[in-house]
Amino acid sequence: MKFLRQVLESFRFAWQALKSNITRTILSLLGVTVGIFAIVAVFTIVDSLERNIKESLSFIGDKVIYVQKWPWGFGGEYQWWKYFQWPEPTFAEYKYLYENMESASAVAVMDFRGNTTLKNGSNSITAQIQGVSYEYNQISDIPIETGRYFIPLETSNARNVAVVGADIASALYPGQDPVGKPFKLAGNKFTIVGVQVRKGESLVDFGGSPDKNCIIPFASFSKLFQSGRRSADIVVKGFPEDEGMQEVEAEITGLMRTKRGIKPRDGNNFSLNRPEAAAQAIAGLFAVLTVAGWVIGSFSILVGGFGIANIMFVSVKERTNLIGIQKSLGAKNYSILFQFLFEAVMLSLVGGVVGIFLVYLLSFMPMGTLEILLTPGNILLGLAVSSVIGVLSGIIPAMLAARMDPVTAIRAK
Repeated sequence: MKFLRQVLESFRFAWQALKSNITRTILSLLGVTVGIFAIVAVFTIVDSLERNIKESLSFIGDKVIYVQKWPWGFGGEYQWWKYFQWPEPTFAEYKYLYENMESASAVAVMDFRGNTTLKNGSNSITAQIQGVSYEYNQISDIPIETGRYFIPLETSNARNVAVVGADIASALYPGQDPVGKPFKLAGNKFTIVGVQVRKGESLVDFGGSPDKNCIIPFASFSKLFQSGRRSADIVVKGFPEDEGMQEVEAEITGLMRTKRGIKPRDGNNFSLNRPEAAAQAIAGLFAVLTVAGWVIGSFSILVGGFGIANIMFVSVKERTNLIGIQKSLGAKNYSILFQFLFEAVMLSLVGGVVGIFLVYLLSFMPMGTLEILLTPGNILLGLAVSSVIGVLSGIIPAMLAARMDPVTAIRAK
């Protein structure tokens, strides 16, 4: 009860100090406001960017390895011209991995063809065609809004069926349910069996927008676009318990070397690409942006901290006589210390809250495809930094006030 009374009394003194000179208070808090705004804004934007890009990467899959000719980024064990001599992965190699992999939860094959026209009467749209095997939905996220995904018989028998993106559905059949209805692809009649959930525009769309993606069975894709060569990308998904994907990577390497007849002394002639490489590059960029936010914000907070310290020194001087009266009436040193420290923290928190509120207003500004979302974690970060700055700025003035001699303080004018 005594502690609560001291808190309320300290709050009353702090509020009176705030009201006594509004202009001085506002100017003192500007530094903290700008600093907290800079830090929280950068963290919020970085979090929003990271969330947006991770959503764009969801189609790549989690805990997967892509078996391809080209590595994702050069600088590996070979010079770039060496990769030209390597063969493309084939459908036969996919079947070999599919039948022999033991450490994989799913093995799929896929290939792309961009800028292909889909037609339904006078309606048409240019889209990306993706041929996949049945297991692809175990590797990549394909959310279906209406209809369904393929059944095994459709993919194995090269049926002309398709799962289309939302933009394709609305372009070919505006205002209608397209499931079960036909369209023309490369002069062939296909039937829509499913429509994906609309994703909308993203800041980055790796592999194209899912809303303009037409997924068909790989065997149908091969007949239309591959002219018998049947090369493709092989995708292998590991089990959750395979940390680091070491087991599945080792098995892929062994099986591919066996299938291609690579001698023990020769190096691999295929690339094993992981989505983590792209994620790590993105994480490095976000780390730089985060550090930049801390640096920019720190300078403003430093100025704000000096401003609060200055206002606290002035407050101690103005209330020296009152401090002497309080101590002569029995007030303890810690009570005086807590009173001024509470005032400094409150001043800093007011500046921090204003800065956080400005970030909240920023989330309503149109940012194109980037959705700014102020998370509770970033709000707590801003409040915590404000509190720390308040304590650091107010501790010396508060200690000076607490150590004053009551007789000398009462005589002060």
